[in-house]
Amino acid sequence: MAEKKFAVIGLGNPGKRYEATRHNVGFMFLDELARKHGQDFITSKWEAQVLRLPLWGCRVLMVKPETFMNRSGRAVAAATRYYDIPVERILVIHDDIDMHLGRIKLVQAGGTGGHNGIRSIMQSLGSAEFFRLKIGIGRPGAGEVHPDMPVDAFVLSDFSPAERAVMQNRFSPIEEGLAMLAEGDVAGAKNVLNGIK
Repeated sequence: MAEKKFAVIGLGNPGKRYEATRHNVGFMFLDELARKHGQDFITSKWEAQVLRLPLWGCRVLMVKPETFMNRSGRAVAAATRYYDIPVERILVIHDDIDMHLGRIKLVQAGGTGGHNGIRSIMQSLGSAEFFRLKIGIGRPGAGEVHPDMPVDAFVLSDFSPAERAVMQNRFSPIEEGLAMLAEGDVAGAKNVLNGIK
């Protein structure tokens, strides 16, 4: 029987300057997942950090592109094609400025939502049929959230300690939902993940 494969792509910008920023929640989740399972990422030939391990009943490929956000698709396409992972078995984790902090939403296909990383991946894969896990970071000016900060500066600024704690609390239920998705239970995964408000 063929080995089941699944790819989880975390979006972010490389380097110490960006590692704690809101735009890097995809990297943050994959780093936490790797630590939990006692593993480390290695730099690949695809301009990315990668990790492969048996997880959730699959051989899971984790990818953190090191090309900066707006060119993420190059690494994603190269790594997933090398390991022959079909587009419908790819999940991309990224920040979403239009959802409040800590809100989670799992979707498949659709548009870019103005996200440069998603746009790059769609162009490089030639398809929009991959899954996306959107993690809300809030929008400046909404309620009391950094009312005077421009959007570009907001997404590239660090989480506060309280905001980071909210994110940390999301990681365990996110993994629960991703395990269901990897097993093919899309409805169950959406029930778990989209219930995280």
